[in-house]
Amino acid sequence: MDFGIASVAAITVIAYLVGAACKASSKVPDTWIPVICGVVGAVLGVAGLYLMPDFPAADIVNALAVGIVSGFAATGINQIYKQANKAD
Repeated sequence: MDFGIASVAAITVIAYLVGAACKASSKVPDTWIPVICGVVGAVLGVAGLYLMPDFPAADIVNALAVGIVSGFAATGINQIYKQANKAD
């Protein structure tokens, strides 16, 4: 059974890279980076609905939800990494 996990992972990676670029630019406040990742994920989710045959959504609302959650997952992955390094 294929759940389109590769397309969701791709959205997460792209959203992470956009967030990292925003962080590196120092022009975007840190509080806006999760919002940017969510919006990037939403856009990519809708694109995935139309461009990826194995995308795990059948309509635009679910595609938006999958994309937003994937974008926010990028922020969560970054926070897990930061907290793990802080504990050392």
